[in-house]
Amino acid sequence: MATFGLFEAKTHLSELVQRAEKGEEIVLTRHGAPVARLVAAQPEGKLDAAAWVARGRNLAKVPLPPGMTIRDLIHSGRKY
Repeated sequence: MATFGLFEAKTHLSELVQRAEKGEEIVLTRHGAPVARLVAAQPEGKLDAAAWVARGRNLAKVPLPPGMTIRDLIHSGRKY
């Protein structure tokens, strides 16, 4: 993990982005304190395991419409 001040990062942004694309994590600092991380982006539509777990937990918190059961939802999904 490399660390760069914001001024230096601004000056060498292209190089830092290339390093992040190769898998390196770059920490950006302001006055010596970490303020941001530069990492490679996940490909669109591809989530890591932790993101899938978080998505499932959030989905479980969604309330059903009034008067509807899980069985009703399953049945309505089979109609299409």
